[in-house]
Amino acid sequence: MSKRHLSPLVLAIALALSYTAAAAPVGAPQDPVRTQVATDAAKAPAVEDARTDQSSDSKVPLDEIRRYVAVYKAVKAAYVEPVDDHQLMQSAIRGLLLDLDPHSAYLEGDAAENFDEQSRGNYEGIGVEIQRQPDGTLRVIAPIDDTPAARAGIKSGDLIVAVDGAPLTPSDEAASSLRGEAGTTLELTVIRDGETEPLTIKVQRQTIRIASVRTRMLEPGYGYVRVSAFQADTAAEFDRQLDELRQKAGGKLRGLVLDLRSNPGGLLTAAVQIADSLLDEGTIVSTRGRIAISDAVFGATPGDRLGGAPLVVLVDAGSASASEVLAGALADNGRALVMGSRTFGKGSVQTLLPLDNGDSVKLTTARYYTPSGKSIQALGIVPDILLKPDADAGNGGRKGYTEASLPGHLGGDGEESRDASEGEVLEGDGYIDLALAELKKLPAKTVRKAAAKDAQAPTQ
Repeated sequence: MSKRHLSPLVLAIALALSYTAAAAPVGAPQDPVRTQVATDAAKAPAVEDARTDQSSDSKVPLDEIRRYVAVYKAVKAAYVEPVDDHQLMQSAIRGLLLDLDPHSAYLEGDAAENFDEQSRGNYEGIGVEIQRQPDGTLRVIAPIDDTPAARAGIKSGDLIVAVDGAPLTPSDEAASSLRGEAGTTLELTVIRDGETEPLTIKVQRQTIRIASVRTRMLEPGYGYVRVSAFQADTAAEFDRQLDELRQKAGGKLRGLVLDLRSNPGGLLTAAVQIADSLLDEGTIVSTRGRIAISDAVFGATPGDRLGGAPLVVLVDAGSASASEVLAGALADNGRALVMGSRTFGKGSVQTLLPLDNGDSVKLTTARYYTPSGKSIQALGIVPDILLKPDADAGNGGRKGYTEASLPGHLGGDGEESRDASEGEVLEGDGYIDLALAELKKLPAKTVRKAAAKDAQAPTQ
């Protein structure tokens, strides 16, 4: 995710709101509804767009603004209880974004700050990536490793329907209710596939300091890297710990398992940097949107940190966003074998647009495309080798959990051609053993001499 100021869009929103404010001043007389609604549109100021040479996309739709003013004044005049102007305007702004897609949202001051904090991996909460549903409930994309949510047994695909006994509704700031002072406890009511009754799970909030990269040796010469989320320091930590693995292996690894299961994503730049560490050349990812600033292509620079050693990537239905970008980049460049189940399919770019009152708009501005030109959005990454959960061992198996299942999701290019295979959550170390077995069958990838030399260089 990136922070860019899209001035034309912000200007359009600002113009619309300024016209609304001019037509519906605070303290307007509370006239009877039937007569006032019929005349409000006619009384709204006639504002002409002086920039007539611009496209229709840049013009404010005055007829729609007048209609909004009419409804606004009707609510102010006749709703059963008085409505605060600020509250009504905030609701209107949230509604402007509500039906676009599940990821566009209006973030008030604290929520915008929380959004930034999570990317830094240091905040007070329970450590879970969630997606708010239209009814106000929260779908768990994935709990983050070694956080209160993971330790309490929250799982990918769970639906949080109540917090401390209070049902979540569309008007709640639901995500904020999971944050709070470290040491305090909250009680979550959770609906889980396969359970006949809702579950009650108690979780204690903590200061979340995410160790997003963990490594170990599986066998002599064969390393394992687990990336649980993409934070600001994830790429640097990945390089550092990968170099330590290589040193343990005598200077060169024979192969690596990269585990991205239930990695809900995070910062795109971190995923791009890790891909660059493992690729010697080629495109990593591209983004395409409606305006030129949304279009970008990220490419690899010479230097494969593994020196061409074979690579297997593990993914599942909880692998989303930046983790899908990384898996797609390695797969399309022929650098890695991907194993697991179809990924979540969150292939859209959200841009944070700061507003002058301290709030922000989180707006979907582009789609991600893999190096081969395939859209990730609502389609996900299909592994080279599909794995099924071991139902007897209780290792995942929760279906129906994809971006495409979210109400109002943004469509993906070619989504209509999606096959019947559906992602599942794969839990446990048994899948690591399967990945290691496949890893041993893979040949090393040829890299340029300059790249091999770079792979031996110490971390800077």
